[in-house]
Amino acid sequence: MRLLLVEDDNHVAAALSAVLARHGFDVTHARSGEEALQALVPEGAGFGVVLLDLGLPDQDGYEVCGKIRKRTSTPVIMVTARSDVRSRIHGLNLGADDYVVKPYDTGELLARIHAVSRRIVPEDPAAGAESALHLGPVRIELPTRQVTVDGSVVQLTRKEFDLLALLAQRPGVVFRREQIISEVWRTSWEGTGRTLEVHVASLRAKLRQPALIETVRGVGYRLVAPAA
Repeated sequence: MRLLLVEDDNHVAAALSAVLARHGFDVTHARSGEEALQALVPEGAGFGVVLLDLGLPDQDGYEVCGKIRKRTSTPVIMVTARSDVRSRIHGLNLGADDYVVKPYDTGELLARIHAVSRRIVPEDPAAGAESALHLGPVRIELPTRQVTVDGSVVQLTRKEFDLLALLAQRPGVVFRREQIISEVWRTSWEGTGRTLEVHVASLRAKLRQPALIETVRGVGYRLVAPAA
């Protein structure tokens, strides 16, 4: 995977690049916000993940994140010493996919990189046939984010689609509530639990398939694939 490392400290960048290279990443180092934005032209330039340090010499890291998100859907992981909740919320609202606070464990960073990269759906139209999930009368087109039931399009919100796609990619597997909240809402707030219940209920109603998403009491949810 190609990874864009945005870090103004050459020593930190060299050490981290060496670690990432040992784990199979092709690292490009940008020392400023402007270098990062140029490296992402055109259309993300094939990078799988952007590792963005917020302490940049020429632009505020949050500003750079916003500009990146306007240009490409490439996942962005923010790296910063700011650990307060308000900063994390601000970064996520700007389009960051994850947030790592210094000092961090290298193993955790690698796990987060792989996690955000797995969320990305191939944008190649030729891959469309392989990126459609069939669940009885329900068809989920991952590249176009379109869902149909018996051929009729069902209008889902962004989070409803993300929730359905997460469960549908592993039918029969129980997803813990905490895991779903982390993957779909990218937060660990307990208050999000009620939001999850509402979204599950909405999906059941919109898809007209109340048995499609099963509640596993005390654990979470799983998608029950209809019998062929």
